[in-house]
Amino acid sequence: MSKTTERANFGSKIGVVLATAGSAVGLGNVWRFPYMAGENGGAAFIIIYIVCVLILGIPCMVGEFIIGRHGAANTARAYERMAGGAAWKYVGYLGVLTGFLITGYYAVVSGWCLQYVFGAAVGSLAGDAEYVKDYFAAFSSHPVKPILTAVAFLVITHFVIVRGVRNGIERMSKLMMPLLFILLLVIVVASCMLPAAERGVAFLFKPDFSKVNSGVFLGALGQSFYSLSIAMGCICTYASYFSRHTNLFRSALQISLVDCLVAILAGLMIFPAAFSVGVAPDSGASLVFITLPNVFQQAFAGMPVVGYVVSMLFYLLLSVAALTSLISLHEVSTAFLQEEARLSRPKAAIIVTVACAVTGAFCSLSLGAWDGLRLFDKSLFDLFDFVTGQIFLPIGGMLTCIFLGWVAPRKVVRDEFTNWGTVSGAFFGVFIFCVRFVCPVSILLIFLHQLGVI
Repeated sequence: MSKTTERANFGSKIGVVLATAGSAVGLGNVWRFPYMAGENGGAAFIIIYIVCVLILGIPCMVGEFIIGRHGAANTARAYERMAGGAAWKYVGYLGVLTGFLITGYYAVVSGWCLQYVFGAAVGSLAGDAEYVKDYFAAFSSHPVKPILTAVAFLVITHFVIVRGVRNGIERMSKLMMPLLFILLLVIVVASCMLPAAERGVAFLFKPDFSKVNSGVFLGALGQSFYSLSIAMGCICTYASYFSRHTNLFRSALQISLVDCLVAILAGLMIFPAAFSVGVAPDSGASLVFITLPNVFQQAFAGMPVVGYVVSMLFYLLLSVAALTSLISLHEVSTAFLQEEARLSRPKAAIIVTVACAVTGAFCSLSLGAWDGLRLFDKSLFDLFDFVTGQIFLPIGGMLTCIFLGWVAPRKVVRDEFTNWGTVSGAFFGVFIFCVRFVCPVSILLIFLHQLGVI
């Protein structure tokens, strides 16, 4: 166990939960989950999503916890140590590559959130639906502005990362996660006090199973996988900073609970306001940046000051959620470079920040000024999103389950799961069954569905 004790680790149990929950809670919860629920029948989707978190998300998360803590190293080296050989380290390399690519284009989306905080603050988002649509199109395709906001976000992330695990990541998580919940609750209360808000609440909590089909099940499976940051290298990297006393199964339950709670609160924040002004709940991915500014403006038309504050707080909330996730994504590549290239943390962080800034700049330019920068008929931004989300993540998740269920030494897995016999192993058999059979099959179904095979 000397490897674990020599390595930097989180200083408290609440630090473990908040930092790892911050990694999981991001735009996938506040942005993607509401529109997924809106497109798939509201409460029925939520119920299926929670079941998917239990049967897919938690076992996969515990699996990455086990690999990360046992390896006590960056993601690539952790797989190698767990297997006792070099071949499986390439699954770790895939996780590092996936995390790096996501960091590049995720910084661009995070920059959009930052711009909308400014836009809401100065009143630039006030206008009809067509105006807001044009505002987003003009900003996202601008050759300079979205690059500057993306770089600004990366610089903030950089300064957190260089301060280390306890003084940077853990301390920022203890600040950002409570702030995120406070912002959520304030906007939820304001949204639920609007006229006809009860229709949005009913949509969210009254299940309509007539809308459930195989696509809804697969969509919920995919959302549970992505919203918990599985196979991005984040969970495995953070677990390498866990102490040997961290209860992995209980931590996964707590983190998943926080993740689900944020997603449901995001629905309570958005749908009552949308229903109060007659906006369809299935507005799709444009919901946050095109539909909602107009929704807030209409919903609080009689209280312009409240509408101004709510709109600004909402985009501040998005920025906080984006920052907590971007920190964990950045750390994946930083830890890898620091250990594999034997660099100091500041030097490794600088290389990652600059590389991600360049990657993000190309992704942003491919949406506007350099729209000819396309591969396979996709902009570079969309290509990165497609390759990471629909190919790398499912493959990485499936290989991780196969590795842990069939390759890794059973005694090592059980020892990590039970903290060397000091915590209950009652669910160990269920966990192994899930990572051997349930999770790989589920991930395969997600993969085939995303590629349009089923």
